[in-house]
Amino acid sequence: MIHTESQALLQTQLGDLKPARRGKVRDIYDLGEHLLIVATDRLSAFDVVMPTGIPTRGIILTQLSLFWFDFVKDIVPNHLITADVAQFPPPLPDFADQLQGRSMLVKKAQVIPIECVVRGYLAGSGWKEYQKSQSVCGITLPSGLRESDRLPEPIFTPATKAETGHDENITQQRMFDLIGKELGETLMDLSLKIYQRACEYALSRGIIIADTKFEFGRSDGQVILVDEALTPDSSRFWDAATYQPGRSQDSFDKQFVRDYLETLDWNKEPPGPALPPDIVAKTLEKYREAYRRLVGQ
Repeated sequence: MIHTESQALLQTQLGDLKPARRGKVRDIYDLGEHLLIVATDRLSAFDVVMPTGIPTRGIILTQLSLFWFDFVKDIVPNHLITADVAQFPPPLPDFADQLQGRSMLVKKAQVIPIECVVRGYLAGSGWKEYQKSQSVCGITLPSGLRESDRLPEPIFTPATKAETGHDENITQQRMFDLIGKELGETLMDLSLKIYQRACEYALSRGIIIADTKFEFGRSDGQVILVDEALTPDSSRFWDAATYQPGRSQDSFDKQFVRDYLETLDWNKEPPGPALPPDIVAKTLEKYREAYRRLVGQ
């Protein structure tokens, strides 16, 4: 369930516990055997974290990931142990006001250093690359495709994980060189299966998943899905009702924020500018609408 909070949670404060890492959105705590992942309401655009958060955004991201983890668990296991704060080890239940709905206790995994990107439509960096070379990450595509066109079939276009800045698109062969052919083919197969199942379901709910990215890790010798899954932060969600190839599409994500920032005299370097209430409200509405359609609550 998504509940309303007027205040955005920008940073967790869990007593004497200190996070091992604060990412752009998530605070990650090392609990020894397990990790605690908390999705805050922070929002980044152009790789800069904004000073203004989007209230309940972290809850929506977490609940969507939980929904999808369950939806594809027969394709691939995942890192989730529990999202029930009452079952977290002490003293975490004492901080339920910060953790409820937005946190996951997860298995530790050896993260595989590849971003597993699946594209079903031609958009973003894929569209830019296609215009230059008629290919995406070394995969040749038919001529004459327009921006946002559906591809003949989904393609797997890996990227290397960057600690800072943008991930770098690579070819499938480069991925094989980095992690081995057998593991690379496993990631390709899993990614395409998850994407195709999720796409069919989302389309029945009026959402096109144009592209998405997954992260995988290894735990107890098996490949598992880690991090988040099929959220507006890791995917391009388009409204099927207004979809029209040949242009950019209406999306269920932080595009409102990006569009607003483009109108400002800001050099896209930290610190980011504060966001006005109407931009915050419109962005939250997009996230909530995606959640409502997909999860039905």
